[in-house]
Amino acid sequence: MPRPLADASPLVAVAALAAVWLFIGIASGLGARALTAAFLARDTWLSRPRAFEDGGRFYQRRLRIRAWKDLLPEAGRTLGGDHSKAQLGSPDTASLERFVAETRRAEYVHWVHVGAGPWFFLVLPPWGGLVMTAFGALVHLPFVCIQRYNRPRFQRVIERRSRRGKADS
Repeated sequence: MPRPLADASPLVAVAALAAVWLFIGIASGLGARALTAAFLARDTWLSRPRAFEDGGRFYQRRLRIRAWKDLLPEAGRTLGGDHSKAQLGSPDTASLERFVAETRRAEYVHWVHVGAGPWFFLVLPPWGGLVMTAFGALVHLPFVCIQRYNRPRFQRVIERRSRRGKADS
């Protein structure tokens, strides 16, 4: 099978790969904007919590996520987004629920990037496909971890408020 970038000059190959990653970023970001509030209100197979995560605690115990999560860029307002996950805004329950939904949106975008890596095997030699797959995973899995760490923490706050509200009625 011909691999178009296999014989390209290094400069052309790097420019083409950067353009492809940029396209993936823009397309996944715009696609995520189309996800409805109803879709984002619930976990899917991909975003549902896993037992090993222990309500997000795994990410703190094993990955020490609190030490580095704020060092990574946050792009919730790019591509027409109206919500930044770096700033929660109002602490009311509706805002917390929107924040939880936005963590799902962000997680889906970063999973698209992780999943895009193997497609590079179609245009690169095997070693190049491995490099691009590793790049996609190394760059985007930390962002997935941040979403999966934050979401259960805020869901616990929402649940506590809900229980307290029921107790008050």
